[in-house]
Amino acid sequence: MDQISQKRNKMDRLWAMTVFVRVAECSSFSRAAESLDLANATVTACIRNLENHLGVTLIHRDTRRLNLTEEGAIYLTRAREVLRNVDAAELEVRSRLGELRGALVIETPISFGHALLCPALHDFAARHPGISTAVTLSNQPHNLIEKAIDVAIRMDRVEDADLIARPIYEARYVVCCRPELAATLPEHPGELDPLLCLGVLAEERRISNPWALERGEEKVLLQPQGRLHFNSNDALLQAARQGAGVVHVLDIFANRALQHGELVAVFPEWQTRRRTFYAVTTREKNDSAKVRAFTDFLTEVIDSERRPSASRPVEVQPLGKR
Repeated sequence: MDQISQKRNKMDRLWAMTVFVRVAECSSFSRAAESLDLANATVTACIRNLENHLGVTLIHRDTRRLNLTEEGAIYLTRAREVLRNVDAAELEVRSRLGELRGALVIETPISFGHALLCPALHDFAARHPGISTAVTLSNQPHNLIEKAIDVAIRMDRVEDADLIARPIYEARYVVCCRPELAATLPEHPGELDPLLCLGVLAEERRISNPWALERGEEKVLLQPQGRLHFNSNDALLQAARQGAGVVHVLDIFANRALQHGELVAVFPEWQTRRRTFYAVTTREKNDSAKVRAFTDFLTEVIDSERRPSASRPVEVQPLGKR
């Protein structure tokens, strides 16, 4: 075999390792193919060729699930080490040239993406022109490994204790409305007419979330009974800007309208519930230079005074068990 063929064969084996690791992580040929943007037949053929090259069976296949053989488990560990070393070598060389390159896959809740992330991405792209960033806005979080997601934004909790969660913003609820409507409201939230209050629908339900306010020993729990209710903060704020009623929404979503004077905060001396946003990644990708560059940038564009302590414990709740 000539030298060119030998080099091509080694590159093919690195690619085969990548495919094998994705199949093992996803426990599925089809999910691995989807995450790699390949046809199922291509992934199947790649694994078959790798097994033929090694002379062993790496994966037991049946109609229900995939299981690694003993040799497959050993090869998975070594393949991950090889791929990490290759990535580290490439990143080190590129970092010396002052440029990071490659694809970065981000998942974010829709409202967070609209309010904060998407408006800032132009600056991130200008700073790192070699990085191609793909952003999925979704309120249905996906498995980071199966979907090959580099960084996900989560609120309050993560779905797996093995994930790395970096707190980036502590939001609090604010009660707000159009200035002309605010002038007509009572001074005490306990006297606020629920029929004026627009609600955010609880997940997969038709009942709006209640509002909880505290001032010292006083507590007020209000159930919105206005004519409009949404499962979207964007839609809720649009209705509020049109004067449809009073809303109770996280400040991170309302800040722009408050700063522009479209809405004003009411009952500001009352305390409301706080919620924490996290930038989440897998342990394997936590050391990636691209991931570090993105999370560092994200903390730059967020008010440092609202960044919670990194030592705060993170709640873990599996996907599908909200």
